[in-house]
Amino acid sequence: MSEHYPFVNYPLPYSYNALEPYIDEKTMHLHHDRHLQTYVDNLNAILKANPQLQNMTLEQLILYAPTLPANIRTPLLNNAGGVYNHRFYFDNMTSPGIDRPLGIFAFYINQAFGSFQNFEDQMAAAALSVFGSGYAWLVADHDGTLKIITTSNQDTPLSMNLHPLLNLDVWEHAYYLKHYNNRPAYIHNWFHVVNWKTVSQNYLAFINGYT
Repeated sequence: MSEHYPFVNYPLPYSYNALEPYIDEKTMHLHHDRHLQTYVDNLNAILKANPQLQNMTLEQLILYAPTLPANIRTPLLNNAGGVYNHRFYFDNMTSPGIDRPLGIFAFYINQAFGSFQNFEDQMAAAALSVFGSGYAWLVADHDGTLKIITTSNQDTPLSMNLHPLLNLDVWEHAYYLKHYNNRPAYIHNWFHVVNWKTVSQNYLAFINGYT
């Protein structure tokens, strides 16, 4: 949380082929090593030219950017958001295993959406509704209420005062090598690799005041 300039592209928390057969190894190499790396490089270039911003964390940059002149604001939001959103996406996936939350977080999902199936249906519908590029998110508002939202391009829930729990990247580069233009098939497969343990820990820490 305290990381600041120069930012680095951390290794994935699993091997590139760990999400097979649902997300292919080649896509993971391209997505992490090229797309995310480009956002990291672009963000560092912006900050190199603006030393007054170099001590800010990624989250602080995203929240502070709207106060800056447009010529800095837009590229900063795009690239800081690109780093944030991609890291969040990669960190909340894992090798296929438990395909739904367990324990107390399962209760919260059922309380918010009626059932896990309803959550899946609503999350998938949100992801399909994104026109062009963006994300579907599971978030918590200030009182812990669970919601599903969408964001365009590299916008984040942080600027909406929402706490992110899980995101589904629906930029075409996230799925095109395996699924071509079949976004529904990618969404269906993504549900098999969600790391519900980290999502649950994130939410429970948030509602208990640790974040």
